[in-house]
Amino acid sequence: MWDESQVLRWRWGDDPAELVGVLEHGGVVAIPSESSYGLAVVPWNHRGVEAVYRIKGRDRGKPLPVVAADAEQLRMVGVDPTAEATRFVARHWPAALTLVAPLEAADQDMAAAAGGATLAVRVPAHERLRDLLRYVGCPWTATSANASGDPPILRPDALPPLFQPLLGHLPVAVVDDGELPGGPPSTLVAWEPESAAFRVLRSGRVDVAGALPLV
Repeated sequence: MWDESQVLRWRWGDDPAELVGVLEHGGVVAIPSESSYGLAVVPWNHRGVEAVYRIKGRDRGKPLPVVAADAEQLRMVGVDPTAEATRFVARHWPAALTLVAPLEAADQDMAAAAGGATLAVRVPAHERLRDLLRYVGCPWTATSANASGDPPILRPDALPPLFQPLLGHLPVAVVDDGELPGGPPSTLVAWEPESAAFRVLRSGRVDVAGALPLV
């Protein structure tokens, strides 16, 4: 029986420790981003990451993007904040600008990386979200909350039904930030060492022409 009361509705000013408890048990938290809601789990929590893939119907071979409070926090997911590519992009963070960053070493325990050698990361242009990330002391995944192929979710009331398959198995929560503005996703770029420049993989909210060296 579907019971929405099993979904923790968290609002700004509530105790952040409630969200930490959800994540520590492998649960999933719906979080706001610059444009729409996303799904947050601890990136190395295999149980939580698997739950996100299940909710979205996402291919298990596709890594989950990650958000951090600042560039230094990215060390926790194997991204070197002093690497050339990261330093270039970090000059523009916080922003809706995502970097496909090389990982320092293959880490099978980093579930969000799906066994790959790179991870999409950013420091988001959402101050309250950054404050939460600073409080919990680690990055979170931030893949869009919608099922793969569906439109982004802008309203918190549309989120609880997503969690129905998890109820009774994992704790779940929604960070209620009201209706979000929608619009383009974050701009996605990747570093190409041979040309010492970036390739734009997805145009989005941030115009990087003139801001980053581009292929």
